[in-house]
Amino acid sequence: MNKSRLLILLSLLLTASILLAACGGKATATPMPEQPTQPEQPPMPEVDFDVMPGGALEEALKGTYKGTTVTVDGAFEGNDPDGVKMKQSVAKFEELTGIKVNYIGNKEFEATISVRVDAGDAPDIADFPQPGKAAQYVAAGKVVDVKSFMSEEWLSRQYNQSWRDMATLNGVEAGVFHRFNGKSLVWYPKKAWDAAGYEIPETWDELMALNQQIADDGDTPWCIGIESGAATGWPATDWTEEMMLRTTSLENYDKWVAGELPFDSPEVKKAIETWSEIWFNDAYVFGGRSSIVSTFFGDSPAPMFQDPPQCWMHKQGNFITGFFPSGTVAGVDYGFFYLPPVDPAYGKPFLVAGDVMVMFNDRPEVRALMEYFTVPQSASGWLEGGGALAAHKTATPDMYGVELERGIAELVAQATSFRFDGSDLMPGEVGAGSFWEHITSYVAGSEDLDTAMKAIDATWPK
Repeated sequence: MNKSRLLILLSLLLTASILLAACGGKATATPMPEQPTQPEQPPMPEVDFDVMPGGALEEALKGTYKGTTVTVDGAFEGNDPDGVKMKQSVAKFEELTGIKVNYIGNKEFEATISVRVDAGDAPDIADFPQPGKAAQYVAAGKVVDVKSFMSEEWLSRQYNQSWRDMATLNGVEAGVFHRFNGKSLVWYPKKAWDAAGYEIPETWDELMALNQQIADDGDTPWCIGIESGAATGWPATDWTEEMMLRTTSLENYDKWVAGELPFDSPEVKKAIETWSEIWFNDAYVFGGRSSIVSTFFGDSPAPMFQDPPQCWMHKQGNFITGFFPSGTVAGVDYGFFYLPPVDPAYGKPFLVAGDVMVMFNDRPEVRALMEYFTVPQSASGWLEGGGALAAHKTATPDMYGVELERGIAELVAQATSFRFDGSDLMPGEVGAGSFWEHITSYVAGSEDLDTAMKAIDATWPK
């Protein structure tokens, strides 16, 4: 190494030593600029309902969609009792997510929804009182399949498969069921019943034996009436649907409703003949067979409440209590039991009428509300105040504020399958037309069963 390079190296070493001494013997590094910190994700609030992992509702609960609005349309007005219950039911969702739910229901919903959808102004969600009404919108590709954003595991956890079957239209799971009314109920005068020592029948054979026991006691087992103005006959369609669920398969029930299994088939005729064993036995019906067509359905249970009762059983949905005499009390003046199964092979089916939530516009906040509708807390207005039952498997008896409906919910929890009122799903000219007309003629005795069934089949739209 030459002398000049050596001097340069010594100079550099000397400079480094001086700098090190100035820093207290510690080496320093040029500070790096501070990196911006990621904002912390706000925690989800504590909730009293299950949330689908990774779904839109989970994100909404963090406030992600705060300030957005979801529009819901339905068949009741905002200020009527059901409209108020709807607002009560979604209030918690609004509070927890900051998403506003704008309910714009009206009594002309079935007419106005068609106009809105055709005009490209569909609500985000529609509350259909009959799933079949949504079929035309599914066929037109207007409805969002809930399986596109809800997992199979979640839907199966929340619903009995029957509810999902009823919401599936043309291969699309077109919505989620929200609330319903149960029809498979038999009402009886509790005080007199207990005093007489009658027992609740759990099988069809036990029910038929009870019919005869009451008749042998000199009384009449059943209160039945099907008069309802222009809708006369509809209670007989309910009995037919009940027997279809109890004497043949769910697949046959669905085919019948779809027009693929004719009324003139052995399966349908067997169902009607099963309830005819009760209806056409004058010893079993108050006033006899001849009185059934002329007795208003709302008046028909009244003789149960006479002292002593003039009849002891009445089959009808839970709405019928509104026709019971003023002042009667559930659990004291009247009770109810499940209409027993006929063939054990078909389990314990339950006939229902209810509401399905259908989604038209796919946005995150709309998905969040649809997910909320899959938990029973979303029907809290009805569960706490009365008027309907939750369609969800996760609903528990303590959610019900009305003792009557808590008891019905316990019966529903034992059901093995559900099906919607069949006549409500059939084309109007059949379900609310020829079915009513000809089943009434059959009950009146002016048509035999074969003639009545062929007449109904002839009206099915081609």
